[in-house]
Amino acid sequence: MPAADAIRLQKFIADAGVCSRRAAEALIARGEVWVNGAAATPGTHVTPGIDKVTVSGKPVRAAVQPKLTVAVHKPRGLICSNDDPHHADTLFTLLPRELARHRFFCAGRLDLDSEGLVILTTDGDLANRLMHPSQLVVKRYHVVLKTPFPASRLNQLIRGVTVEGERLKVERAALINADAGGISTDLDVHLHHGKKREIRLLFTQLGFDVKRLRRYQIGALQLKGIPLRGGKLLSPKEIKSLFQNPRTPRAAYEAVANPPATGTFAVAHEA
Repeated sequence: MPAADAIRLQKFIADAGVCSRRAAEALIARGEVWVNGAAATPGTHVTPGIDKVTVSGKPVRAAVQPKLTVAVHKPRGLICSNDDPHHADTLFTLLPRELARHRFFCAGRLDLDSEGLVILTTDGDLANRLMHPSQLVVKRYHVVLKTPFPASRLNQLIRGVTVEGERLKVERAALINADAGGISTDLDVHLHHGKKREIRLLFTQLGFDVKRLRRYQIGALQLKGIPLRGGKLLSPKEIKSLFQNPRTPRAAYEAVANPPATGTFAVAHEA
């Protein structure tokens, strides 16, 4: 039985600002986390201030960090990593000095060539909630393709494709400013899971190359008003809005996944 004031090891690591709880669980599974000189195992509890914890050989102290959450407007060309030997500049280099001294991590990344809204936080519990599939946090994207996409194939984005054993799909896809023939290079895409480069890979598998990918909203929080390369410190109300999913106006050409119980979808066509 753990002591009354003991906490789960992955929570201790996340609260110290090392990484998210999910990432901490992976580190424990790989044997990179030690407690009091012995390799930790899943389910380990520690008492802050008493137990000695190391991650990859580096001591982890129970740092009392302020819980800060920042919405950042990521430009293309920056990676969402604290440290990368191949890229000197990362998304974290955009943080002002007074924030950069804290340990932030990214709660939902965008790849090097994508842009838009990214959440950085010192709150390990919040990061875990934002990234955990059970929370169904909806991310919205404006996708620009090199060639026009027809309305007749929108359902394929909902059904998805399987690549290397993983199912790639979205929850909503709609054409933006479609012409009379029901085709457009611009789409509005929603998804609540988000595997690595999922949207790009999905369109590529369907024969379309992505020219531009911009995340413009997470939950009910919009990118609007945050300048490129700028950021905004979020209030508790704004953090709460990340878990909301406001209704989207019906589009002339769209495909939307129904609740998982049915697994079906529907397309609305212009009259």
